[in-house]
Amino acid sequence: MAKATLRVMDHANAPASRTGNIMLPAPFPTDHHPLIRKLESIFSLTDDERQALLDLPMQVAVIKQDQDIVREGDRPSRSFAILSGFTCTYKMTGDGKRQIVTFGVAGDIPDLQSLHLKVLDISVATLTPCSIGFITHEALWDLCTRHPRIAAAFWRETLVEGAIFREWVLNVGRREAYNRMAHVLCEMQVRLRAVGLADDHGYELPITQTEFADALGISNVHVNRVLQQLRADGLIETKGSRLNIPDWEQLKTAGDFDPTYLHLKQDEAVS
Repeated sequence: MAKATLRVMDHANAPASRTGNIMLPAPFPTDHHPLIRKLESIFSLTDDERQALLDLPMQVAVIKQDQDIVREGDRPSRSFAILSGFTCTYKMTGDGKRQIVTFGVAGDIPDLQSLHLKVLDISVATLTPCSIGFITHEALWDLCTRHPRIAAAFWRETLVEGAIFREWVLNVGRREAYNRMAHVLCEMQVRLRAVGLADDHGYELPITQTEFADALGISNVHVNRVLQQLRADGLIETKGSRLNIPDWEQLKTAGDFDPTYLHLKQDEAVS
């Protein structure tokens, strides 16, 4: 029986070492900077603030899938923004089991906490090939000093990240597997739409059964069954990595989903 996965080719559970990356010295070149799009989904920026973010010194790396970007215990001197691709933030048990606590999308800064907390208590890995923009803490401190409202936007971003973590604790701890999956699919629809990566009917989601299993706290086989049931119930359609949502309201109901915890500006939220 074929796997019910959103990506045809599965890959190993454990991330590979940080090797084989291509370093590019130029900053992200377009006015549609993912970081700006993300911050503007939760905070109104002025023209001067947008320009300051565009001028932020950034070293761009193209990183292969299944590689750690940062690891628990690291003491980084820089943070990173996701410019393209998907990442996961995760924790490991002592016997090597992974729990994904959120997925990262373009515009996110998954390790922004390292600006204040010098030792990382999470790891972040690529799920797909990613373009990553590294920004030194020195440059971030300078930006926040010159533009206090940007500092407030970053603060708001970390608070939203905390809200997502809390919602995922509820999701894994109290919802059934079918509802857990529906909830995560709803969340990704809203988050990706807010940064221009989803339309009203769905989005590209190249996430494997193994990754969903690590995020939902269930087995690969159970992920397979849940996806099959969601398709049979007419709540989702999949073709390769494309996820279509024929009935948004029913998927929201199945996932017990309320986007309030994402704290998006009203015009960015999906009601």
